[in-house]
Amino acid sequence: MIKNIFFDFDGVLAESVNVKTEAFRQLYLPFGKEISDKVVAHHLANGGVSRFEKVKLYHKNWLNEELDEQGVQEWANKFSDLVLKGVVEADEVKGAEEFLRNDSSKYNCWIITGTPTDEIKIILERRNWAGYFKEAFGSPNKKPHWTEHIIGQEGLNREETVFIGDALADYEAAQHSKLHYILRETEDNKVLFEDFDGPRIQDMSQLEEVLQKM
Repeated sequence: MIKNIFFDFDGVLAESVNVKTEAFRQLYLPFGKEISDKVVAHHLANGGVSRFEKVKLYHKNWLNEELDEQGVQEWANKFSDLVLKGVVEADEVKGAEEFLRNDSSKYNCWIITGTPTDEIKIILERRNWAGYFKEAFGSPNKKPHWTEHIIGQEGLNREETVFIGDALADYEAAQHSKLHYILRETEDNKVLFEDFDGPRIQDMSQLEEVLQKM
């Protein structure tokens, strides 16, 4: 029986993946469309990886520039300015708010996301969702860090814990911590998860039914 849920945020509870895609496009467009297109392609193939890792990689690979920590932070801040309002205003994934309102009290729920911790907390507050979660965690620490942190701090049974995500980073965190995994399937991730044989949902309206079968 599942008692604990780790939720990714973008693409799982909010339809905000495209908000971040467009933010990366705009951020790198001044360097030319070719570089901007490469950035977007990498971002889409690596959902769940933090913006700090991405901007460092993009500058090194395509701008031949090694960013120091201050530089990484400056570019991450530019990205945040483009993203925050869009994520707060993004549509919910169908059924997300209904599940949180009606069913989240049956489980212990956390957010584990690639978004910076302070930023995801602002987003949850502004969407009036903060009260549904015990805590929300994000970058700069990676997702396996947080799965292990919560399991250790809360004394969770791994067999009673599931990670719900839409990206390889989510799946890899679940595997690392030996957790169940539920895929929120989209057109963008079908190819990445074509070999995944675990439970899939198209939206959050199907979640409670799937959880009850686990």
